[in-house]
Amino acid sequence: MVYDFHTHTFHSDGSLSPIELIRRAVAKGYSAIAITDHVGIGHLERLVQEIAADCALAQEYWNITVIPGVELTHLPAKAIDQAAKRAKELGTKLVVVHGETITEPVEQGTNTAAVQSGHVDILAHPGLLSLEEAKTAAAHGVFLEISARRGHSLTNGHTAKLARLTGAKLLLNTDAHDERDLLTPALALAVAQGAGLEEEEIEEILVNNPHMLLRRLGLPIPPQAGTYGR
Repeated sequence: MVYDFHTHTFHSDGSLSPIELIRRAVAKGYSAIAITDHVGIGHLERLVQEIAADCALAQEYWNITVIPGVELTHLPAKAIDQAAKRAKELGTKLVVVHGETITEPVEQGTNTAAVQSGHVDILAHPGLLSLEEAKTAAAHGVFLEISARRGHSLTNGHTAKLARLTGAKLLLNTDAHDERDLLTPALALAVAQGAGLEEEEIEEILVNNPHMLLRRLGLPIPPQAGTYGR
């Protein structure tokens, strides 16, 4: 079982089309994948429509749960809630916010705006988020990301520690930009261990929390779901 709720295609800075990325995820044994290309406001409607079409096609013919989403990226912090609301109104299933990773000049206040929004599902690579932001994420049900992507993964341990202190829920995602970034069960386990997570916490982040998100989105749990194989 592999669940991945943060990936990119050639609609933003990835290298593959949505349908090809999904196909390659199927070949790697993925149970679920979300397509979450970078987006602002200007092309939000077009992107949602195009991603949804490929996701629907893959969902019809292949044994994988496919989720059309967006990643709101480098928006002014004060615009995040309204943009997330608009994305959901347009039909996107999943809204990810590009968090304050230490490797990019994300506007300060982005993390706070994301975890306070009632329309955001995941705060990606949140960098050195504060204890208060983690508490707000826990209270509002916003998942915090443990990232498998280079650079963004440097603060995984910090994110895991604050999640443990506050009860915020974690997800492990790739932020994949091509096939080489996709997860295997062994890589997912290694990233979780590298973040300092214990065995029970690993089970939660790799199985229980993905199921929680799928249920929240009104999507079925894959029939093979069970204990994460190690």
